[in-house]
Amino acid sequence: MNCSRDDVVLLPIPFTDLNSSKVRPAIVIGHGSFPGDLFVIPITSQTADWDLPLSDWQASGLNVPSGVKAQLATIDDRLVRQRLGKLTARDRAVVDQQLRNWLSL
Repeated sequence: MNCSRDDVVLLPIPFTDLNSSKVRPAIVIGHGSFPGDLFVIPITSQTADWDLPLSDWQASGLNVPSGVKAQLATIDDRLVRQRLGKLTARDRAVVDQQLRNWLSL
């Protein structure tokens, strides 16, 4: 699937033991150097797991209040099941600042 920066997508996210996965939302934050690779950050509705809440979660296509987890992943764009929406400018600014903090940029 053709994805762009700030797209909110559904894709299978593996559990840490890598034995199984569950379809979850994530935000596309960039493209890798290998064709088809996407950099994503996972989204969760579990408030205890949020590192950053999304203010405009409904406008992004999410159906419940959600936040971003402080994790980065590289996935093949063929794994994307559906595009739900796009981050708003307000949430993008907050996510961008948090990415700079997480990565010490």
